[in-house]
Amino acid sequence: MDSSSKFSSRRAFLGGAASFVSLFPALGGARAAAAAVAQGSAFMQGVAEAAARDRALAAFYKANGYQAIWTGRSAAGRARRNALLKAVSAADDHGLPASAYDTQLLRANLRKVRSERDLGHVEVALSQLFLRYAQDVQSGVLTPSRVDREIARKAPRRDRLTTLTNFSKSSPGAYLRALPPATPEYTRLMKHKLAMEKVLARGGWGPKVPGRKIRPGDSGAQVVALRNRLIAMGFMRRSASATFDVNLQKAVQRFQLAHGLNPDGVAGAGTLKALNTSPERRLASIIVAMERERWLNFPRGERHIWVNLAAFTAEVIDNGKPTFRTRAVVGAAAEDRRSPEFSDEMEYMVINPTWNVPRSIAIKEYLPLMQKDPYAAGQLQVLDANGQDVDRASVDFTQYDETTFPFDLKQPPSRRNALGLVKFMFPNRFNIYLHDTPAKNLFGRDRRAYSHGCIRLRDPFEFAYTLLARQTRNPKQFFQAQLATGVEQIVELKRHVPVHLVYRTAFTSPRGEINFRGDIYGRDRRIFAALQNAGVELRAVRG
Repeated sequence: MDSSSKFSSRRAFLGGAASFVSLFPALGGARAAAAAVAQGSAFMQGVAEAAARDRALAAFYKANGYQAIWTGRSAAGRARRNALLKAVSAADDHGLPASAYDTQLLRANLRKVRSERDLGHVEVALSQLFLRYAQDVQSGVLTPSRVDREIARKAPRRDRLTTLTNFSKSSPGAYLRALPPATPEYTRLMKHKLAMEKVLARGGWGPKVPGRKIRPGDSGAQVVALRNRLIAMGFMRRSASATFDVNLQKAVQRFQLAHGLNPDGVAGAGTLKALNTSPERRLASIIVAMERERWLNFPRGERHIWVNLAAFTAEVIDNGKPTFRTRAVVGAAAEDRRSPEFSDEMEYMVINPTWNVPRSIAIKEYLPLMQKDPYAAGQLQVLDANGQDVDRASVDFTQYDETTFPFDLKQPPSRRNALGLVKFMFPNRFNIYLHDTPAKNLFGRDRRAYSHGCIRLRDPFEFAYTLLARQTRNPKQFFQAQLATGVEQIVELKRHVPVHLVYRTAFTSPRGEINFRGDIYGRDRRIFAALQNAGVELRAVRG
């Protein structure tokens, strides 16, 4: 069979193909040696042409002699095609843009194949498809900082040449299955994503709950709507009661705990707002959380500190399990006060810290006060350029503005110090750290976004004891001895501890339950919009 006849037969076969895999028939047929060389050269030429625009692909195919890894008739090529098809067909399960992995286009290109050179182009197109999918499922679809400049995190992009080389030498199915994050959190998020898609297919959770407040003892249509909504959400077993009884109150409390609300058992405005949030919005939050989990698809440290800004919590994680947890206050939602997202390493703690007031706070908050009253903010020392105390009575603060103010402000160690009695340092370009605070009342609130960006801890001493326990026999006694000096003490951590400042509006508990929090900075809204622009869609799946 000559080349023209062979490709005519191929086109006829492709036109009636029932599956993606069948679009890659074996070349088949006996060939004369000269014809095989000529055709092989044409295939190699096609591969080289198609790969030339991509440095990683050009290097890969040059290294393997421009041989096929996808389109050949070998069992290995067939296994790779099968594995890739299976992976991209499940892209939606991962919240990925299924339209980006366009197998229809490959079908069309294969139907246009006229020569071995054309087939070489298809070979490279399959490698491009693989690399696109591999990057997306392994380290995320988006570039974090392009979505929001306060997400100061680089997705862990793997080297594309290495990825393709390793894949070509590996069991294809196992390699593709190992690409997504292997964390229990990612697995649990995917489980809840699939479950939420079934909720959508069933029409959601039913009617919204009307009213402003529903209390224990109430009865009537509002209570029935509340009961039915909680049953549909899985927080309550089926019941025919039309009264706000003990069972309904416990269900409300379970819901409140899962949404970061005060578990008082009363369906007030905040609880009703969370209850009436649509399953579509909750699904979007889960998809964003999966993308965020891909951004952190790297070793986080056997021991690490995990601060969830959206949940207002800080934890110490040891071997994947939380061993310490406390409430936190994070940056306010104002443009210059939001806490950024990044990872670093905690190096030391400062007991009895001095607060060197950041210039932005000094000129925006304290200068106006001192212009009205030179003795305002009397807890602060005013220092000149040489670090010497300045007599406030000798200064006319009204002659300065934000650009000409020549002084530094600092607060000596004390229980009234804005940093409290201890701060935890992981030096970074944002000047963000964790610290104590004298303003303990804020920890009782559901929404705790009040700081200038740093993270305040409700239980800083216990946090310090947890960190010190690995380097001293009696961490509490050691810490208290340093504290008793009343002067600033720097305590190095013998082993630095990774710190991850994250932002998760959807996350799971160790037991697997899904939790939701508010999007205080609007970041997840922007991320989901960017994912939609990339082709991610909400879907309803019938179970």
